[in-house]
Amino acid sequence: MSLRTLPLLFLNLGGEMLYILDQRLRAQNIPADKARKDEWTEVDRKRVLNDIISTMFNRKFMEELFKPQELYSKKALRTVYDRLAHASIMRLNQASMDKLYDLMTMAFKYQILLCPRPKDVLLITFNHLDAIKGFIQDSPAILHQVEETFRQLTEIYGALSAGEFQLIRQTLLIFFQDLHIRVSIFLKDRVQNSNGRFVLPVSGPVPWGTEVPGLIRMFNDRGKEVKKIEFKHGGHYVTAPKEGSFELYGDRVLKLGTNMYSMNRPVETHMSGASKNLASRTQESIAPNPLAKEELNFLARLMGGMEIKKPSGPEPGFRLNLFTTDEEEEQAALTRPEELSYEVLNIQATQDQQRNEELARIMGEFEVMDQPRQSASKGDDLLAMMDEL
Repeated sequence: MSLRTLPLLFLNLGGEMLYILDQRLRAQNIPADKARKDEWTEVDRKRVLNDIISTMFNRKFMEELFKPQELYSKKALRTVYDRLAHASIMRLNQASMDKLYDLMTMAFKYQILLCPRPKDVLLITFNHLDAIKGFIQDSPAILHQVEETFRQLTEIYGALSAGEFQLIRQTLLIFFQDLHIRVSIFLKDRVQNSNGRFVLPVSGPVPWGTEVPGLIRMFNDRGKEVKKIEFKHGGHYVTAPKEGSFELYGDRVLKLGTNMYSMNRPVETHMSGASKNLASRTQESIAPNPLAKEELNFLARLMGGMEIKKPSGPEPGFRLNLFTTDEEEEQAALTRPEELSYEVLNIQATQDQQRNEELARIMGEFEVMDQPRQSASKGDDLLAMMDEL
């Protein structure tokens, strides 16, 4: 397990979350002078994205994130994203958050599986950061936070060997190995099977620095080539045109990690039978004891670095629904396997009073007020957007 995996996992999943939220909000783009109080406007969209990105790239939070550490449970990471998503006026119910998280994780899993070289996981991350910078072009202070994170990535990961990147990729694949959630975009593009597993391509450019398969060279004991044998590889491969840029600004070449929601396409998620069957066998890894000391310390450190902005004024926040109706959202919550439902952790530690007090302060800052039923229509319309992508 690589101790350098967590920052890449967090930043890429966060980038996918921002893609989804941006698309949902853009689809509701109602002119401010025509919008009702419960309808999203372009101003609301920018405010939501600015608040989330500002929190996500908070300096103290990034300092904790980049410290060498092992990956923690899916529930622990899910809790961080739950708090991050609520760093603005937007509010999501558990079923909608589950759906959002499913789309985030399956998109990044697909990108890791198709990553040509282990090192290219860094290019995937840069693609996400490039798109995030586009969201906050009018906010110089937040843009500086993102660029500072880019410099940290370059400094820390730029000198890693191919073997170290391979270990990072393997750690990510282990993290995602039991997730087989069907996503409509992948199904329609025929890159995902009905059981939720991805289809690996046998065509396209080979990794940079490698040759198209089809030739075997044999050498003698003096290193001289003595024989060549050609073979049919059964694919349609081509040489990579050039290597992607690892600079702050440049052509990444690799398209993995770019925004797949830029076109209006319907997106649905469904739990595959394989995931349901695996749930009982993987419950221990998915839902570990939240009172474990290391898990507790991890959440305290990461959440302690986040600065959550509470909604100002009497309006506690607008609800964002990722389903067509409230009834569909409620049904999704009821039918989701309990082992795969990432409820917000309720941490109660009795052995460490000082840590208890710190967590109580942190969780108190993150507390989300229940939304009045009458203010849900803005989110209700947004929920329908997931099906209109």
